[in-house]
Amino acid sequence: MKEFKIRASASGKVMTNPRNKSDLISKTTQTYVEDWLKEQIYGYQKEINSKYLDKGNALESHAIDQVIDWLDLSMVVKNEDTFEDDYFTGTPDILLADEVIDIKNSWDCFTFPLFENKIPTKDYFYQLQVYMHLTGKTKARLVYCLFDTPEDIAPYLPERRYEQLDKKYRVKTFEVAYDKEVIADLQQRVRNIREFIKINYSKFTK
Repeated sequence: MKEFKIRASASGKVMTNPRNKSDLISKTTQTYVEDWLKEQIYGYQKEINSKYLDKGNALESHAIDQVIDWLDLSMVVKNEDTFEDDYFTGTPDILLADEVIDIKNSWDCFTFPLFENKIPTKDYFYQLQVYMHLTGKTKARLVYCLFDTPEDIAPYLPERRYEQLDKKYRVKTFEVAYDKEVIADLQQRVRNIREFIKINYSKFTK
C-alpha cells in the first residue's frame, strides 16, 4: 500500500486538533484517514454527491475561461498537471509565472461571498498553501464566480439568472501569501497520520 499523502483539496480535513494532547490526530482526521484507507484497500474512491459539486464540475471549464477573461490573463490555459512531493499532491486550476489561481463556483447569490473580506472557507486557504508549496509559488488567488445554474442540475431554480449582471457582482478574489509555518504544520500532521496508521491499522496495510 502506498504511503499516506494528503490531497491539497482535502488538507483542511487534517487541521483539526485532537481534544487530548496525547492523541496523534483528531476524531475528524481519523474519519478522513479511515476513508482513505478503504480507498486503498478496495480500490474505489468515496463518492460525494451534492448539487454544489455538480454545479462546480459542470461549469469548471467555463469558469476558468471566464476568469482568464475577467482578470485579463493573456496566454493562459487551464493547468492539467498534477504536482506531488513527499507529503502532498494537487492540481491547481491556473498557474502563472509567480502565482497560483484556484476557482470556486458559488451555488447562488447567497453563497457568493460578495461582502466578505476574508476567505469564508478555511479549507480553501490550506488548499492554496499546498498548491503554492508544490509549485514553488509565493502568491495565490482564490476566485469565486457566480454563474447561472444549469437547469438539469437545478430545475427548481431556473429563474435565478446572473449572466446579465456586471462582473463586479459575479467575481470575487482573495489574495493569499505563502506561509511556510502552515506548510510545516501540515507536514507534521501527515507524519502523525502515518504513525497513527502504523500503530492502529498495520494489519490492513501489509
